[in-house]
Amino acid sequence: MEVSGLVWAVTIGLILGLIVLDLVTVSSKPHDVLFKEATIWSIFYIAVAIAFGVWVFSNYGTQYGTEYFTAYLVEKSLSVDNIFVFAIILAQFAVPSIYHQRVLLIGVLLALILRAIFIAIGAAALAAFSFTFVIFGALLIWTGITLFRHWDEDPDLNENFIVRNVTKRIRSVKEYHGTKLFIKKDGIRYATPMLIVMIAIGATDLLFAIDSIPATFGVTQEPFLVFAVNAFALLGLRALYFLLKGLLDRLIYLSLGLSIILIFIGVKLVLTFFHEIYESVPKVPSSTSFLVILGILLVATIASIIKSKQDPTAKKHAGRILSRKEAKSEKLPPKKEK
Repeated sequence: MEVSGLVWAVTIGLILGLIVLDLVTVSSKPHDVLFKEATIWSIFYIAVAIAFGVWVFSNYGTQYGTEYFTAYLVEKSLSVDNIFVFAIILAQFAVPSIYHQRVLLIGVLLALILRAIFIAIGAAALAAFSFTFVIFGALLIWTGITLFRHWDEDPDLNENFIVRNVTKRIRSVKEYHGTKLFIKKDGIRYATPMLIVMIAIGATDLLFAIDSIPATFGVTQEPFLVFAVNAFALLGLRALYFLLKGLLDRLIYLSLGLSIILIFIGVKLVLTFFHEIYESVPKVPSSTSFLVILGILLVATIASIIKSKQDPTAKKHAGRILSRKEAKSEKLPPKKEK
């Protein structure tokens, strides 16, 4: 796939333009985002992603167009679990609802930067060492299997090394001061809970990126498509959060479905490596990947709807990579305050 520097520049400019649009419109003033507003912005971001995919189809052909939409479907489905974990973080730190949009916007910006770095490293590794396909594949298979085992549990911030150490070492206050990250009391600088929340969001997305970037490379090895898919999925993440936060608990089997998708993509990556060595080893076509992933998501969604009707008390869980016994038992220390 030949992508010129001009196309890269225009694509990055489009993404930056969407971020600026967000900053000067919906995020310019803290407020509670209602369902109607969230619906409009969700449709807008999905429409932009679809329009970009149509452009890929028309300029680069069916194969790359199919890879783009398949990768977008994977990232969009994985982002629902991001949303659920973000909801847990916002609740655990008791973030006032009017600041949710600002926290998530900063989280998206951090995620874009981190994932751009991961994509560059992943693309370089795949170009230099074809065995990277096996490494990525093994990572996804391991993640999928462990998520399958613990799909009905929720992650614990106490397990997050970054959050745990930040809360130990930063002097902070307990109360929020708008969207300020730091304040001064008696001439001493203190962090507000908003800073800890931002760090928790960024650290959480860093963990998600370790899985989602290889998953996207499992669908397409084109860095341009991987970058575009991640950017468009992340840009719509915040609006999708406000749209789905009342429905998240009903998607009971989504994490189970995502675990199967990760295993499938992991196996596909391993097969891709061996196909280059032995032509007799089958290679999974992009169209097949799209249908399989779409089918798994539909089955998980329908099964979730049926389960929620049969058992209204059933709740969705984001899933865990570590079991309770394997996770560290250390608790988050109380925030220091003078």
